[in-house]
Amino acid sequence: MPATRSSVLSTADARRPLVAAAALRAFARRGFHGTTVADVAGEAKISPAYVFKLYSGKEALFVAALDACFDAILVALEEGADAAKDQKPATVLEAMGDAYAHLISDRTLLMLQVHAQSVADIEVIGEALRAGLGRITTYVQSRSGGSDEDVQRFIAYGQLCHLIVTTQLDGRPEDWVALLTAGITHPE
Repeated sequence: MPATRSSVLSTADARRPLVAAAALRAFARRGFHGTTVADVAGEAKISPAYVFKLYSGKEALFVAALDACFDAILVALEEGADAAKDQKPATVLEAMGDAYAHLISDRTLLMLQVHAQSVADIEVIGEALRAGLGRITTYVQSRSGGSDEDVQRFIAYGQLCHLIVTTQLDGRPEDWVALLTAGITHPE
């Protein structure tokens, strides 16, 4: 029996998140400029032509990967908030921070964010990055009930965590490293 138009669409709809996940991994390793659509296709174990059927080009593929990254972050933050020992803003924010620290112990999501920041001048990527950050900030504020200052501090602290993890500062003996990492631990 030949495939109907709706079965082709549902197959494509089912494959998009799998290809976005493959794109997330590929772009996290080599960045936007260092990754080709063929690299993503290889990661997804499909042809580059099929990737182009699903996504209009490399920028759209990167945006899909970035959206998947922010979706995973939101899930982790929600799980952290739900696991908080009480629902006071400070406790919820701390639990969300712990959940995020566990999430970025696998550097894939972290590195995709770093690469996205490096190409935020590409309009569609910059828009997706800002939209993702907006989703995170809005969720953190509404779920935690924290003040504007609390949420700003949470996001700033998260960016410091990014710096610590990407530059592999944990455990280094320099005094300046001790100053930056004081009180901050990341799971291995």
